[in-house]
Amino acid sequence: MVPGLQHCGGGPGANSFGQLGQGAPDSQHNMELALVEWVEKGTAPSEIVATKYVDDDPSKGMKFTRPLCPYPQVAKFKGTGDPNDAVNFVCASPNQ
Repeated sequence: MVPGLQHCGGGPGANSFGQLGQGAPDSQHNMELALVEWVEKGTAPSEIVATKYVDDDPSKGMKFTRPLCPYPQVAKFKGTGDPNDAVNFVCASPNQ
């Protein structure tokens, strides 16, 4: 599940993570590449960093990033730093 993705795309959340053959050329930001590494090299992703672009248009720049955490973990803000940057979040149990 991707928070804020809605049914098949769009939505207010970070909704770009390499799906549909688009996205960054690294496995931390691209779900397809992360799955290839998991299947072919046995390295499961600990998180994927998703991006929300301004007006969902990459040419307009990045609005924010968030980690996509393995269920049942959720992305939690660390309390300091820019809340628009995924590095300031941690994957944690929802009741932590």
